[in-house]
Amino acid sequence: MMTSHTPLFSIITITRNNLTGFIKTHESLLAQSLNDYEWVVVDGNSIDGTQDYIAQKNLSGFCVSENDNGIYNAMNKGIDRAKGQYLLFLNAGDTLADPDILLMLSRAIHAHNPDFIYGDALEECEDTHPFYKKARSHKKYIWGMFTHHQAMLYRCEALGALRYNENYKIASDYEFTIRFLKTTNKIHYIPCAICFFERGGLSQQNHDAGRKEQMDIKRRLKLCPYAAVVVIPWCQQLALWTKTTCPAAYRALKK
Repeated sequence: MMTSHTPLFSIITITRNNLTGFIKTHESLLAQSLNDYEWVVVDGNSIDGTQDYIAQKNLSGFCVSENDNGIYNAMNKGIDRAKGQYLLFLNAGDTLADPDILLMLSRAIHAHNPDFIYGDALEECEDTHPFYKKARSHKKYIWGMFTHHQAMLYRCEALGALRYNENYKIASDYEFTIRFLKTTNKIHYIPCAICFFERGGLSQQNHDAGRKEQMDIKRRLKLCPYAAVVVIPWCQQLALWTKTTCPAAYRALKK
């Protein structure tokens, strides 16, 4: 939502030919009790009616619709366009977990003045009940993403010139977050679900390629090379097997 002052939040949504998910994300934002945000939409030139919806809802002032070079190129376009104090990436189909999430986040910001905020997430499951996925400590980023990217917020001012590395196609959000965390110790964890994560995203469709990119990132950033090469990929493969074959056991272990 546009305001006359600098908005507290810039919520960046990238989308391409996912009108149903895009509407779901929009409705989630409209339901928020706090409206101190701008919505930055980067649409990859959708041909499924998304652009018609954007026009009907008068969202063109928030949106750019053009071809891009992948999701991280689109995210970088969103960062360059954002004017808010904190960035939150909420892709088409993802929603905020509760109508008071932005209000709760604003209170945490005013109380703690962090550069980075993260929390837990709700994850879509095959059954009707979402899975509550508790975040790991941010200090354990060697093991991979410690929560969903949609449950992380970055202070824009602290971001500086940092952008997503577009050479990575799946795990650039992991590298982006590590590089950001290395610049600050003003980090605040909120013990509740920030987002509802829709299944079927790029990383879930390409587990092996994502793990390979993470391994390359860990080597390049010199994050415990032995663990990165041997232990961590094995543990990630075991977790994926458990999640696929024994979802109840996976959920119990993640609680």
